[in-house]
Amino acid sequence: MKKIGLFFGSFNPIHNGHMVLANYMLEFTDAEEIWFVISPQNPLKEKSSLLSENHRYQLVLEAIELEPRFKASNIEFKLSQPSYTINTLVHLQEKYPAYQFSLIIGEDNLIFFSKWKNYERILELCNLLVYPRPNCEKTEFHSHPKVSILNAPQVEISADFIRKAIKEGKNVQYFVPERVWKYMMEWGFYK
Repeated sequence: MKKIGLFFGSFNPIHNGHMVLANYMLEFTDAEEIWFVISPQNPLKEKSSLLSENHRYQLVLEAIELEPRFKASNIEFKLSQPSYTINTLVHLQEKYPAYQFSLIIGEDNLIFFSKWKNYERILELCNLLVYPRPNCEKTEFHSHPKVSILNAPQVEISADFIRKAIKEGKNVQYFVPERVWKYMMEWGFYK
């Protein structure tokens, strides 16, 4: 059974912090592939601040081009919105019954995990691969048998920081993969 790490996000834009984390998941967990699942609309974020779905999908494709074990998934574009992880997970398991999925999430998400739609069912269906975030309080999920708290490096780059810096006219080209930077500059994103 092929093991897939699902890395959900708006990727607005994808940046080197995402890439470092995905690389860590490939090399230090049992995940054989990492799928970047681009969310058209996170229920906890405003849609107006997002680039179009297709541009964010293309940015992910640009970022992962050289690593065949990374895949870009636009599966949530075809599902009802707002996007709920449980709906996507059930859909993927129906479509790929021979794959075993794990969710890649930040430790800060554990604080609110009980508020996720059908979180108990998520834990029945898959494991959580949790990367550390600074100053996170411990929750009941930290000791859950389906939750692995990993010792991944913490990279403090955020998409919000990148968008704000570009708007201010700063050069942040080394914060994102080279092809992502070229694509963003070609289209004039975040200015």
